[in-house]
Amino acid sequence: MTSRYDVVIVGGGHNGLTAAAYLAQAGKEVLLLERLDSVGGAAVSAQAFEGIEARLSRYSYLVSLLPSRVIRDLGLKIRLEQRRYSSYTPRPGTSRGLLIDSADPAANDAALGEDAHAWAEFYGGTTRLARGMFPTVTEPLMTRSEARAALADDALWESLIEAPIGRTIESTFRDDLVRGVVLTDALIGTFAPNIDPTLAANRCFLYHVIGNGTGRWDVPVGGMGAVTAELLDAARVAGARIRTGAEVTSITPDGEVSFRTGDRDHEVVGDVILANVAPYVLDQLLGRTPAEEARPEGAQVKVNLLVSRLPRLADPSVDPAAAFGGTFHVNELWSQLDSAYSSASGGAIPQPLPCEIYCHSLTDPSILSPELQASGAHTLTVFGLHTPDRLVSEENNESRRAELQSAVLASLNSVLAEPIERLLLADSLGRPTIETRTTLDIEHSLGMPGGNIFHGPLSWPFVEDGAPLSTAAERWGVATEHPRILICGSGAQRGGAVSGIGGHNAAMAVLERD
Repeated sequence: MTSRYDVVIVGGGHNGLTAAAYLAQAGKEVLLLERLDSVGGAAVSAQAFEGIEARLSRYSYLVSLLPSRVIRDLGLKIRLEQRRYSSYTPRPGTSRGLLIDSADPAANDAALGEDAHAWAEFYGGTTRLARGMFPTVTEPLMTRSEARAALADDALWESLIEAPIGRTIESTFRDDLVRGVVLTDALIGTFAPNIDPTLAANRCFLYHVIGNGTGRWDVPVGGMGAVTAELLDAARVAGARIRTGAEVTSITPDGEVSFRTGDRDHEVVGDVILANVAPYVLDQLLGRTPAEEARPEGAQVKVNLLVSRLPRLADPSVDPAAAFGGTFHVNELWSQLDSAYSSASGGAIPQPLPCEIYCHSLTDPSILSPELQASGAHTLTVFGLHTPDRLVSEENNESRRAELQSAVLASLNSVLAEPIERLLLADSLGRPTIETRTTLDIEHSLGMPGGNIFHGPLSWPFVEDGAPLSTAAERWGVATEHPRILICGSGAQRGGAVSGIGGHNAAMAVLERD
């Protein structure tokens, strides 16, 4: 006999768990199916190095877009710690860099020099955008005209929404380094030129600066796994049924879901199906063959390291704890980002490779064992830009992984006073504590096609004027062509990053349609 549920959720990432918790709390019978042996998707912590008690946020690192509303609604016991330092960026070829200290505006102005006023004006504008836009992401969609009217600042709208963000940055700032620092928020997980006529970079930038009305990116205490654990607990306490090791093999428009556990096949039926998978994957589960040009493309390499101590910098004026205490930008001048995009477009790994580094353990040492904390060890997680999925294949992934790892280390070493390799610890098998993940590795591990961390192209947090908004699913930005199937993950209208927004909005659409 085929079991029937009010809602079947396909995929146990953080958005699927969010939807499960909301719907189970509302009294729905919910079944969540997850292919892996544990839930969380990209929002997990892992003991990445054999025999080493360090739990790294393996794929996603920081939290900005998880709404306070979701935390309150679900009773999540999540601690987010603010980093004192915003960023540090060495100036290539010199022994100096730009340190942005959240607690010292005067020092920032001095460091920014002739760009200080422009910096204050520009980020004053992004703050107004955040305050106006973020509260809408957990409400039914606004139209473009409504969003523009709500912002009530036509000049700001034009500069951040209508014009390529790179053009706005180029005309606002004078310094090659400052331009690059600002532009990076438009390129995380997005392969785009400095001045992007498609505005994909604008959409990426928008989501990086609006989080919770501040744009601040905080460290989850206990790592990303702590966020997932709270969501899982909320879903289970509410009564949702969670099945791991359950690989969904097909979905029908009538709500039939086939899945496999071990060597056994099963079928369930849902009045509503929530797809917490990339839309490209959903097409495959529906039995369609998506066009190759519709396949998403990620654009990053991720490298996790455990070091015996923070490395000394080429810049003697900055304490490494300050440099690594925020986002450490490496080889991300405006001109370097432009050159890196050109190299990668031509099929080559950029040299030098633009990178961003985060040191979770400086803000949250709890992810390390007491012994590692006492020894001075730290985690470093590196996000390498402009390494699109087109650079790797099933045939060359192993060699490309080694090349990309070497490029990351070379880029980092170019701004240090000592090679980072000397500081790597050894795991229980004597191997250096470094782990590199290509876009293909991410696809294999997490089922994200092309290693795209957003499940596909990001969308605006509003719809175009005249877009259909007649159904609950359309109003909440989670509709597919099939009324019983909704998107609840990062591929939703306002998906992307660790936010729970896709899960929240899919749950609201289900409840509204009732």
